Amino acid sequence: MYGKAFAPEYRGALGELSVNSSLEEVLEKALEQRARAEQDGSALESAHAGLAVAEASRRLGRVAEAEDAWRESYRAARRAGDEGAMAWAVWSGGTLARQRGALALARRLLALAAELAERGGDIVARGYSLAGLAETGRIQGDYRAVGELHEKLLAEARRRGEARHTVWALEGIAQMHRNTGSYDTALAMFEEAAAIAEQADDARGHAWALRGIADVVSLRGETERALELLSRAERTCREMRLVSALAYNHKMRGNVLFRAGRHEEARDCYSGALEEFRAMGEPRGEALARLGLVKSLARLGRDGAETAAELDELSHTLGGFGLQHAREMVDKARTELGLVTAGAGTAA
Repeated sequence: MYGKAFAPEYRGALGELSVNSSLEEVLEKALEQRARAEQDGSALESAHAGLAVAEASRRLGRVAEAEDAWRESYRAARRAGDEGAMAWAVWSGGTLARQRGALALARRLLALAAELAERGGDIVARGYSLAGLAETGRIQGDYRAVGELHEKLLAEARRRGEARHTVWALEGIAQMHRNTGSYDTALAMFEEAAAIAEQADDARGHAWALRGIADVVSLRGETERALELLSRAERTCREMRLVSALAYNHKMRGNVLFRAGRHEEARDCYSGALEEFRAMGEPRGEALARLGLVKSLARLGRDGAETAAELDELSHTLGGFGLQHAREMVDKARTELGLVTAGAGTAA
């Protein structure tokens, strides 16, 4: 049995904020609380408020503001001598680094956050930091290294009845199964994640789970069902102003439409997602949206040489991020589009 989802990143005087609070509301209250804490000379409350500013800014796609806020939160936590608060600030910085595609930096920061949390006795911060490390490794395609950690964190979350972390772990493991072709297992896990998130009133986790379900059912040819699931998830993303999640939702809609042979609609979705990712400075999402757009344009008659050149560039870009699975997607696109050359394997 799982309790209602909560947001441990909203701390101190902001602890009553809901996991489903509008990000604009969170940002407004956090900025007010940070100013109040600084006026009162409370370094710890300043750290807590700064963390909320960082997380709201990050999720709203305001990268520069998020970067400044997590660093300010860390400095305030250090002044307060609170290693738990320091861990939360560094966790936020690591999560931002992953969002921006700086995966090596993300791993370093998240490992430091886990160490600080352990020294400070903050079990939840340690769990979130380890979860961040697992997710970073999963994004890089290092499934063997992080699969066991995902399973361990899932077992711990189930044991404690922590809905939000259970949902996160289920979605991560499901994504690995989806990427390795175990679609039945992936679908079952995404559906379990969606059910737990809905029961626990975790709107964000529910939206991500619906996106995962849509992906898998689309692979089975259930296009309209997938599009309806994505529309449900989009409503949540818009209500909560989940800018990054919304962009990934639009990219997935492009995937669904492309698989169905609706290439003009897919092109439009990928183009919109590409602009959203660029606006928030999220290069990993930008590269993935570009890949979908390249494939759509190729199906709509774009010159093969131009397509091949852009795929080579994307392979280099994704390789720079260390995204093993994404680079495999570029190789697959070459094959699908009849663009395999003698040097393609080397380029990828």
